[in-house]
Amino acid sequence: MGASASEIRVEGVSHAYGGRNVLHDISLTLPAGQTIAFIGPDGVGKSTLLGLIAGVRHLQRGAIHTLGVDISNRAEREAFLSRLAFMPQGLGKNLYPTLSVRENIDFFGRLFALDATTRANRITHLLDATGLAPFPDRPAGHLSGGMKQKVSLCCSLVHEPDLLILDEPTTGVDPLSRRQFWALVEQMRAERPSMTVIVSTAYMDEAERFSWLVAMNDGRILASGPTDEVKKQTHTTTVEAAYISLLPAADQKEISDFAIPPYQDDGSPPVIDAENLTRKFGSFTAVDHVSFRIRRGEIFGFLGSNGCGKSTTMKMLTGLLDITSGTATLFGHPITPGDMKTRMLIGYMSQGFSLYEELTVRQNLMLQAELFQLSSTEAKQRVENMLRSFQLADEADSRPTGLPLGFRQRLQLAAACINNPDILILDEPTSGVDPAARDMFWKHLVALSRQKHVTIFVSTHFMNEAARCDRISLMDKGKVLAMGTPAEITKEEGASTLEDAFISCLEKAGNSIAVAKSQQATSAATGAMRTIPTYIRWFSRCWAFARREAVELMRDRLRLMFAILGPTILLLISAYSISFDINTIRYTVVDYDHTHASRELVEQFRGSRYFQETAFSPDRETLETRIRHGQVAMGLDIPPGFGRDVAAMRNPAIGVVIDGSMPFLSANVRSYTDAVLLTYMANMQKTLPASVTSSLIPVSIVPRFVYNQEFRSIFAMTPGTIMLALILVPTMLTALGVVREKEIGSIMNLYASPASSGQYLVGKQLPYVALAGMAYLVLVALSVTVLGVPLKGSFIGLSIGATLYILASTGLGLLISTFVSSQVAAIFGTAIICLIMSANFSGLLYPVSTLTGFTYYLGKAFPASWFQLISLGSFTKGLGIKSFLSMYLALGGFAALYMVGARLFLKKQDT
Repeated sequence: MGASASEIRVEGVSHAYGGRNVLHDISLTLPAGQTIAFIGPDGVGKSTLLGLIAGVRHLQRGAIHTLGVDISNRAEREAFLSRLAFMPQGLGKNLYPTLSVRENIDFFGRLFALDATTRANRITHLLDATGLAPFPDRPAGHLSGGMKQKVSLCCSLVHEPDLLILDEPTTGVDPLSRRQFWALVEQMRAERPSMTVIVSTAYMDEAERFSWLVAMNDGRILASGPTDEVKKQTHTTTVEAAYISLLPAADQKEISDFAIPPYQDDGSPPVIDAENLTRKFGSFTAVDHVSFRIRRGEIFGFLGSNGCGKSTTMKMLTGLLDITSGTATLFGHPITPGDMKTRMLIGYMSQGFSLYEELTVRQNLMLQAELFQLSSTEAKQRVENMLRSFQLADEADSRPTGLPLGFRQRLQLAAACINNPDILILDEPTSGVDPAARDMFWKHLVALSRQKHVTIFVSTHFMNEAARCDRISLMDKGKVLAMGTPAEITKEEGASTLEDAFISCLEKAGNSIAVAKSQQATSAATGAMRTIPTYIRWFSRCWAFARREAVELMRDRLRLMFAILGPTILLLISAYSISFDINTIRYTVVDYDHTHASRELVEQFRGSRYFQETAFSPDRETLETRIRHGQVAMGLDIPPGFGRDVAAMRNPAIGVVIDGSMPFLSANVRSYTDAVLLTYMANMQKTLPASVTSSLIPVSIVPRFVYNQEFRSIFAMTPGTIMLALILVPTMLTALGVVREKEIGSIMNLYASPASSGQYLVGKQLPYVALAGMAYLVLVALSVTVLGVPLKGSFIGLSIGATLYILASTGLGLLISTFVSSQVAAIFGTAIICLIMSANFSGLLYPVSTLTGFTYYLGKAFPASWFQLISLGSFTKGLGIKSFLSMYLALGGFAALYMVGARLFLKKQDT
């Protein structure tokens, strides 16, 4: 029986990661056109289920129909993605840090094939509605957490989807911004009542505003139905109470209110003392004359709107940021970055995850313990205590990458507490953590404060957490608006709750929760949006990816410098330092003969420009010792009787001792020595009767070299170095393209968009092809003008080959990037493959035709060997396009093969 187009149906869905089930036979039906909230603790499967409903995650078992679309049917799913907006969990996870606010939203508009007029109108409306209008050109990486979430929502809403899925969208967002966030979503739904909104949230008060509720625990559905009905069935009045009543009895015991003993001031001096603390970034003042004192054992809360300066203030107190003006002391000592003694007494937890993704939970904690110089025994005990206290024992051997956000926060807090600090500075430690885990955190913090007198400086966006603090400070735009106990501030603002008092303070400071009203121009533009033909839409999406990648690349100066200067430096160093030419061969002579004939032989070597004489050696032992120590490369051993044999017309015997530690060099030295001896014998022939010359010189040797008549290494090395540079650098750059997005999470934009993997890969490739093309032109220009290597053949023929070669090298980089899991693996793997294949099997040092067996076919199976023929033929042999047709065909085949391989490896769904 097919699913209705007006509902979402999940039937018998199970999902596992590494053999561990996270969803157990889930079945539920959700109505379309509703606002639906998924609630539950961290790790219960909410994000997994939302990913499956959106079609961005591969369905392992069961069936899902989303608004009438069979998610397991690839064609249907791909067609449906243009109606979907999916915002993944994490602060700005779908944003690109180097792109500005406007550029990020514009990219999503292009991705969903909106025309320029529609994009501009919707971007303007969304920026006005979210309060981001003053910051259109600010890079996303420089935004606060809450501002990132607003931009992420704008990116999700720019194409006006039918289904909006938000995975914990307000995690880490201040109350004012949360109200703005939901006001914007409600306005968008008012404009498009048919839009279905599905949200997972850690804020139970937010869930109250949704019309439908889905409660989850341990990978199972506890309840699903209209929110009011769920509360009625559980005989409760709030969503939080309803959820707790649905949990098993054992889990309900873990969620309970707890009393906080009142703070007792022991009269000791303040532990943290800040006076007129100021921090500027250029002309922007992030913290503006902030003053406060925090006493020993006090829990001091820092509240404020996103971007108000809370994190900056905390970083100044830890020495991570310099203080522009003002003073701050810890334990009465001024803060200095090099004061390790004071730093050992502080535990710091940053807002973003700052531990090591490559290490397991246990290894991260052990590393932190070792950094604080704990003994091996004590470190192990502390780690076990932290694993137990923060309920991380079951995940001890897991890497943070695969853990839910709440577990990662627990790990960070455990790491901050590992050294039993006297001061804990915690920047939103419970952001994204479920209520039960938050209570566990706070029980731990209260115990540290009241029992061990640890001073706790904590920022939070949860008002129930702020109410637990002994004192709080409210900040906005870098300034303190109010300071005192939660009760005092609530009373001063005449509010009924601390959240209302907080928002009242912000509104007095000029902030507003109102959102811009829908503009008629926007609606008109939407209705008159130009339809883009299918064939143009394919290229427009390619261009969206290419344009975004190009902008990111142009703003990454390190990558840009590496792309242009890398090949240039490689060419110049190779040309000037790698040479097989021999201009100076140091030699010594041991002459046991001391005759006119022996002196003439020595004079023959002295007259050669390739040989440089050193002092005579008195005997063979000295000669061999000088060769052994590298003082000379060749020794001439003239035995006794040499002159007598010459006079008697007997073939004379001499000894030539050559340093054979470098075979290639040794072979050249031997050849040069033979040439000098042949010259000596030729000169001697002129003084001898014709009847005896045939026995001395039976063969006349006249060497002749074609193409490289001067026989200079630079003429052979330069074409080969161009080949090496154009396979090494472009491949390494593109090898980071896909895997980098996997690591930061922005690959989800591909999974949740109507763009195909092919469009994504081609768009990724184009900027690097253009950049490598520029590098190629620079290399050729330097080769001809600076190195003096003439391009005897066709420049057009060489350029065609270079273009195909660059397409092959960038395609190889993308292929590698699609199946590796880290940027480190991508870089090392690419470098090893390219260097080994290009240096050994491409014809750089010796022709591929000289290879035998498997190595010959290995050389032919890599594009470097084919372009080497084009490069060498163009520079030294004067060849043109007609001579390179088979090479063009091979390089084009490699380019196509690598891109097809990358397309097969790059799946359009997460696993």
